[in-house]
Amino acid sequence: MELELPSHKGEKSTGRIRKKNEEKIINAAKEEFAEKGYHGATMDSVARRAGLPRPNVHYYFDNKLQLYAEILSIIVDLWDDALNDLDPAEEPALALREYIQRKMAFSRRYPLDSRIFAKEVLSGGPRLETYFQRGYRAWFERKTRVFHEWAAQGKMDPVDPAHLMFLIWSATQHYADFETQVNAALGVSKLNDEEFDAATETVVSVILKGIGVS
Repeated sequence: MELELPSHKGEKSTGRIRKKNEEKIINAAKEEFAEKGYHGATMDSVARRAGLPRPNVHYYFDNKLQLYAEILSIIVDLWDDALNDLDPAEEPALALREYIQRKMAFSRRYPLDSRIFAKEVLSGGPRLETYFQRGYRAWFERKTRVFHEWAAQGKMDPVDPAHLMFLIWSATQHYADFETQVNAALGVSKLNDEEFDAATETVVSVILKGIGVS
């Protein structure tokens, strides 16, 4: 009997199907966790949102905690990568403008991710405990040290670096976490490109002027 070897075409097809199903599950899970939080979400609801049988969901993710951890990992990597570009050799006016623009873009493109993270932190961050314990403070201090260096170079006012970062985070993430309130206040169903650009420019202007950067 001749041995039939698997074709590369079949492997690619299987890979595409797997990737597509994982994306459907993760997107459905983001909706579920953002709406109900970790405790309120169920794998049954995730399967219904994804349009897949529950056994199919468990084929890719053993349980709810594993699925939730995968989503938190995606969110943390997304936000951490944005902060990796701050460099004391750059001009704060340009570097901070770019960082704020990226954070605002995240709030627009990934509002569910922002709300999931906010819900987790508001609940005490039990599933982020390991993340916060494994060098998070040292990482944060390295990233905010750039503000000290800019101040020492006379490029910005000597404000508290940690609280400056908290201010940037809260201002930019507000447009995702409190989207319903923002839309109600402005009388719109969703901010359009022009309105989001105006919001971004306002945040940039207030932050830069507040730290003495022209």
